[in-house]
Amino acid sequence: MSEQKTGVYASRPMKALIVEDDVKVALFIARVLSEEGWVTDQCTHGADAVRQARSVEYDVILLDWMLPDIDGLAVCRELRRAGSVAPIIMLTARGEVSERVLGLEAGADDYVVKPFEIDELLARIGALLRRTQGFGRLQVGVLEIDRLRRVVTLEGKPVDLTGREYALLLCLAGQEGRVVARSELLTQVWATHFDPGSNLIDVQISRLRDKLGDHAWMIDTVRGKGYRLRRDPP
Repeated sequence: MSEQKTGVYASRPMKALIVEDDVKVALFIARVLSEEGWVTDQCTHGADAVRQARSVEYDVILLDWMLPDIDGLAVCRELRRAGSVAPIIMLTARGEVSERVLGLEAGADDYVVKPFEIDELLARIGALLRRTQGFGRLQVGVLEIDRLRRVVTLEGKPVDLTGREYALLLCLAGQEGRVVARSELLTQVWATHFDPGSNLIDVQISRLRDKLGDHAWMIDTVRGKGYRLRRDPP
């Protein structure tokens, strides 16, 4: 988290823990966050969430109040007691003010009442990160990504990208100079571990290079391994 707290440039993909026993809801949130360039983990039980959050550094935790074992309040209290400073957003069907207060007193930073619009959840995540981490820009040479506004510029000029192209570029930019395997791209950008053996990734890479124009060289193909984003010409 220290990288984020310096307040300017993020140097890795953002990571979220989704604690939700409704698998369909969890998968939907994970898919949307993946399209926004996030890496996500999921838990359906509170005890598993506590263990996971102790072993991985998350930028945000989305925590359902009602869980099969220990409830979200207990999870939140335990994480704070263990010293976790990860921002926590409670997902709850409990709309009463007194119950919302309970969540905040347990250590949550914000709450979203179910059923919620996904745009509201994304907005609350963005607002929370602005308050707690100085979450902002990611820059690789002349390429800059404003992660709050989802704006990409190249030499100061905007680059118009689709949601998938943006997520793909963000994944590569967050690991500048390192070869990102095709399997990792499938997991982070397409939220799947299954490689259909098609040219799915190659087509998106080609489109992304087209939009980078004279800077298409920034996306380097490493044969048999994957792709990497570079800041200097070969």
